[in-house]
Amino acid sequence: MYYVEDGTKACGFYECRKCGQRFLDVRHVKTMPCPYCSSETMDMEIGPDDEIPEVREDAELLEWIEGEENVERYDTLLSLAVTGGNYGWI
Repeated sequence: MYYVEDGTKACGFYECRKCGQRFLDVRHVKTMPCPYCSSETMDMEIGPDDEIPEVREDAELLEWIEGEENVERYDTLLSLAVTGGNYGWI
């Protein structure tokens, strides 16, 4: 599958308030850092005078999905939106 591993029985359906991306993740938390826009703002080369950037949890849990068949359905629908219907990644 595109977002989670094959055979995943439960996952969260998240949406980022900042960039609007929707994605699946196996963690079950109310909010989490967005894997798309939080990676752009993190600078791992911090000097002695630089401040550590604040980790923002912009992705919010919309729905907890249970059942292997339901997880596969959501994964397929979201991946079609990202790939534009190109099944070449399978």
